[in-house]
Amino acid sequence: MDILASYRSRVAELNVREKADRTLLTEADLAVEDMVISKIRAVDPDARVLAEESGSGSWRPGHDEEPERIWVIDPIDGTAEFVNPHSTEFCSVVCLLERREPAAALIVAPELGDGGKPIVVVASRADETIRVNGRPATYNREPIRVASLTRSARSEAPPHEIGMAEAGYALKTRTTSQTLDMLRTALDLTDLAAGAPRFDLFYRPRQKVWDGLAGLCLGEIVGLMSTDVNGKRHLPVPMETLAQPEPTFASTVMGRPEAVKWFVELARDSPIGTPKSS
Repeated sequence: MDILASYRSRVAELNVREKADRTLLTEADLAVEDMVISKIRAVDPDARVLAEESGSGSWRPGHDEEPERIWVIDPIDGTAEFVNPHSTEFCSVVCLLERREPAAALIVAPELGDGGKPIVVVASRADETIRVNGRPATYNREPIRVASLTRSARSEAPPHEIGMAEAGYALKTRTTSQTLDMLRTALDLTDLAAGAPRFDLFYRPRQKVWDGLAGLCLGEIVGLMSTDVNGKRHLPVPMETLAQPEPTFASTVMGRPEAVKWFVELARDSPIGTPKSS
């Protein structure tokens, strides 16, 4: 967290550029990525690392290559929020894949808690545990009819948003950190961040794997369902997805099983997407 705090303290001075996909890149992204990769290699010298930016050691699988373990890194998820001194909606993310299944995850949101305090999430599927700031996590159990349907601000509202609103869902469409929205679909953070949103459902078209895998790891532990918009299960992650120049899920839907099934059915419906009860 120290390295994030260092760059955050002089965020107005950072060199910020726009990548081809119109997301932002700063020197902080590169420095954090290099630091995380060096920490991973200290314990796993032969690590295969899928990293979002151009940090040292970034890797893509070759033909017929399928490593037992793959580390997936997003040094700053929500860079546009990171460079906004008034926002706390950003985090650093590491997810470990074993046999193409998310096995463990680390999410560090250094200013997300009340008073700008950090929230650190550590998850292990082997132990079926999630800890938040060292304590057992509170799962997001109660249905609340709130959905994160993150999309680009430049995109038009798709028909399914109409159907969800008509079904009584409150919708968050502005993209901040996708990892944090998936985290708040799985966990209730309101004891650490008063007023923190909770979601029944998360949906994102064309989601980069480093924006989604840690959230999928949490969802698997909590008992949520994760599919694409056609209802096809995401996991294990196909090698052809990981081998893409920029590994991307065609779409990600995650949430309470009944909400996911209802949403997938809604997406298959007519353009208006006449909703049924969820």
